[in-house]
Amino acid sequence: MLLWYFLLMETNILKRIFFDHHQHWEKFKRKHGKKIRPIVIKEVEKFRDCGDLKKGFKLYVCEGCHDVRKVPYRCKGRFCTTCSVGESEEWSRLLTEEVVQVNHRHVIFTIDEGLRDIFLLHRHLLKDLMDAAAKLLMDFFQKKAKVTPGIIAGLHTFGSRVNFNPHVHMLVTMGGLTEKGEWKGYDFLPFVMLRKQWQAVVLKLIRKGVSEKAKKKIQKRLQEAFTNNGEGFYVYAPKQRGNVKEQLRYIGRYIRRPAIGINRIEAYDGQYVTFKYMDKTDGKEKAETVSVEEFISRLIRHIPDEQFKTIRHYGIYSRRTKKIAKKLLCAWQQSVKRWILKVKKTLRRQTWRERVIASGKKDPLVCSKCECYYEYKGEVCLEDGKLAIKVALGTTTRAYLERVIDDLTSIQTSKEESQKEKSKRTKKEVSNYRQLSLFAMQ
Repeated sequence: MLLWYFLLMETNILKRIFFDHHQHWEKFKRKHGKKIRPIVIKEVEKFRDCGDLKKGFKLYVCEGCHDVRKVPYRCKGRFCTTCSVGESEEWSRLLTEEVVQVNHRHVIFTIDEGLRDIFLLHRHLLKDLMDAAAKLLMDFFQKKAKVTPGIIAGLHTFGSRVNFNPHVHMLVTMGGLTEKGEWKGYDFLPFVMLRKQWQAVVLKLIRKGVSEKAKKKIQKRLQEAFTNNGEGFYVYAPKQRGNVKEQLRYIGRYIRRPAIGINRIEAYDGQYVTFKYMDKTDGKEKAETVSVEEFISRLIRHIPDEQFKTIRHYGIYSRRTKKIAKKLLCAWQQSVKRWILKVKKTLRRQTWRERVIASGKKDPLVCSKCECYYEYKGEVCLEDGKLAIKVALGTTTRAYLERVIDDLTSIQTSKEESQKEKSKRTKKEVSNYRQLSLFAMQ
């Protein structure tokens, strides 16, 4: 079982890039030191430990053949590729059930290329960027249609090449709630006007949000961003077609997607990483090869600051007004017999098992050998940095868990000792030692 687990971890190419025997992440930390934000170190190292049995697990035993299965805890970190995919899928599922069942537009607000580094150096401006984009649309709907729309905004700081490219994705209701509590549709967005207004808003928020000293340094960039974009900054909002729920789920997944998917990383040879991307200038798929240091540098820039919310709600979706808006909409739809809001439905997060089944895979708690069910028997977690039994259903389970803890602790001790001796060994000795260690884990 332990061998299966370690082999599984090796299939995550991003973990290999950061944490294999080349120790690229440790070298990166030593080289760049205090330049790395503390939250970056915290999230990357959470990712390293994600799915590690030495950080805790749940024990399941097949009721038929008594096969043992250990399910490790997950980190649920913002950098973890495994956790972020699951969280994105779950978030988009809940989103489709909670929002108003009307047409939504996927609106994208971008900025001039020359301004991107300003937001990298002054990360506090990223919240202002999201708020400003939402306010621009809120003001438009309230002025032209006399309604308050619902807006869910998601910040992407990455481009297709994993470069720093902050832009705002929005899920916007095509219509909104009137002052009388009625729903009114409105499906028109004036792109020419919005682009010019968006350009003015972005330039203004930068000037207002940085110091006088910083403003002098970036004044030339601000001027170029104005003169080089005569039609304003790019704003895009294609009309959505098809089933409303499918629209919402697709856009929801897109808004929450990670900076790079594992499937985009094509090769890693120990020193260089090759990944594919879609070149939006010609619409063709291309590949780029960069050093591991450059790859890590690009990737960690997209880890948000501590407590920073990359998803924000505005208008009738705002946490402040959502309850009031739902009450008004429920009363309105009862009177007109038009159902755009689901009522009397309790939403809850899916369990790990439910997510796996919903993805089309086999029930993870059904034994592949005898088709019987696995039963929950116990749980091990970290307490003060040491593994301890949290739950043990029976004396046999407790004894087994104690043995597993001893095994995992001895593996950790052996690993630490091997790292101390590593500098004294030749490459051949190190290779032989790893083979013996892997054999001992079986």
